[in-house]
Amino acid sequence: MKGTGKMNSLKVFYAVLLICAVSYGAQTAPADAAVSQDKAPQGKSIDLLINKKYLNFPVKNGAEKRLISLWVDGKKLREFDIELAPQQPDFWVFLDVSKFHNRKTTLTIDRYDEQNDKGFDSVRQADDFPGQDSLYKEKLRPQFHFTSQRGWNNDTNGMAWYAGEYHLFYQHNPFGWKWGNMTWGHAVSKDLVGWTELGDAIHPDQLGTIYSGSAVVDENNTAGFGTGKEKPIVCFYTSAGDKNQWSKGKPFTQSIAYSNDRGRTWTKYQGNPVLDNIAGGNRDPKVFWHQPSGQWVMVLFLRGKELAFLASDNLKNWQLQSKLESFYECPELFALPVDGNNKNQKWILYGGSGDYFVGEFDGKAFAPQTDKIRFQYGNCFYASQTFNNILETDGRRVQMAWGKVAMPGMPFNQMILFPVCLTLHTTDDGLRMFVQPVKEIKKLYDKKHKRKNFVLKPGENPLKDIAGELFHIKIRMKAQNAQSCRLAVRSVDVICRFDNQTLACLDKSAPLKPADGNIEIEILVDRMSVEIFADGGAVYMPMGVNLADKPRTLGLLAEGGDIKIESLEVYTLNSIWQ
Repeated sequence: MKGTGKMNSLKVFYAVLLICAVSYGAQTAPADAAVSQDKAPQGKSIDLLINKKYLNFPVKNGAEKRLISLWVDGKKLREFDIELAPQQPDFWVFLDVSKFHNRKTTLTIDRYDEQNDKGFDSVRQADDFPGQDSLYKEKLRPQFHFTSQRGWNNDTNGMAWYAGEYHLFYQHNPFGWKWGNMTWGHAVSKDLVGWTELGDAIHPDQLGTIYSGSAVVDENNTAGFGTGKEKPIVCFYTSAGDKNQWSKGKPFTQSIAYSNDRGRTWTKYQGNPVLDNIAGGNRDPKVFWHQPSGQWVMVLFLRGKELAFLASDNLKNWQLQSKLESFYECPELFALPVDGNNKNQKWILYGGSGDYFVGEFDGKAFAPQTDKIRFQYGNCFYASQTFNNILETDGRRVQMAWGKVAMPGMPFNQMILFPVCLTLHTTDDGLRMFVQPVKEIKKLYDKKHKRKNFVLKPGENPLKDIAGELFHIKIRMKAQNAQSCRLAVRSVDVICRFDNQTLACLDKSAPLKPADGNIEIEILVDRMSVEIFADGGAVYMPMGVNLADKPRTLGLLAEGGDIKIESLEVYTLNSIWQ
């Protein structure tokens, strides 16, 4: 046979290369790992016997990204890119591998060179992670707003109440300070105030990374996922194809994951995706049960400012009902009673910015009855969602949003705004949503300071003896002859201008329309935010601002004349992380 000698020489050559590669890997692998011999020589892999909770990875912001894959029993189950620290890390992140205990596991890196990829050699198993002892004590850690233990967070996702717990999912990059590797993080609360992070629930796969979506409690097991005494929680998310190497060339589609153990473990539906691509980057499915038509409804962003409305009787098979030119991404749709009258309800449709329509919805199509209405006036609000399945005895429509607040130098980034209650009221301008912090904020009250019915004169400061870091402030006042009232919140001014009826903070402003001349202001002050509510909730202004090194003082100042203070309440707050 021709070429036999050449073939044998090549076999010897490649055998030598393989021996060299394996020998090199054995010298650099961690002590609890063995180097796999079946990977390409340009990368590197280590075989692990998992016997700890975490794999810890060192991160250096700005380092060149590397692609890491985790294989279990020969199947790839995790893949992510990460800025591995070649030397001293900025912080460490972790991958929970406890579910793979005692299983054959291999960790791979797409490229490897000894000089720049020492971070891969530093990966270690442990039952904790570096920095865990200072968790929630970091300088820029918000003290009563939810933030993830590690990594980036953005949109709120999958918000639903079940069995005494509020479930908050969120867009999460577990492996870096910046956006990427979109995964669903997961936390629960019994009171909307204190949160327990349960770890990541839904991970990227061959269909894409895990973009935003929603969750429902399938009370009647219409999808057939329920197998025990607990009602199944079903999450809908966008499989963002082509957003990771694993899903290269695939489109954006909609998928399902479900849980039969109160959200502690999750199973992806084998029939995913349940909805093929309709248009380009279609995403962010909001699903809920529409009682009047007896069906499940999905609102889906398509492209531009176009939303689609779909229906299903089993959560798996969806039929397009209508389309509407309205809002950009992250849609939300729900009904609210007008002025508290449950027999007179209107539907609210909004998108990522929170701006909304008031209208009618029949299970198939939304009919706007207003022009677009502005929802908020702040600098950090985006991609909000309301809780599905809240008990009728509660009856509230509770919303939480992404707080776009950068937290430089921290092992985490961004936050979730404090939960608010939405109501619909008749005003001189028509029907409008009002926004107020949920009443559970009272659970954090520490010291209280109250005064009633006094005249505030220029030069006086009734708050001069109050100091603290976290506050809930409530003021009801009427201008007598003052031009404005300045509330100095730890060096940030919140200004009510009586002369032109505006509210201002930093570079943002909003109109004020006091009832009977009275102005109501309510403010939540945390380490990285000042959230302002005015006119009984008609004005909502969430502001991201770094107060970590600012004075812990307050001021209430009348400018240009006297102010009649009808009531003044200041509460210092405890941290939710105590």
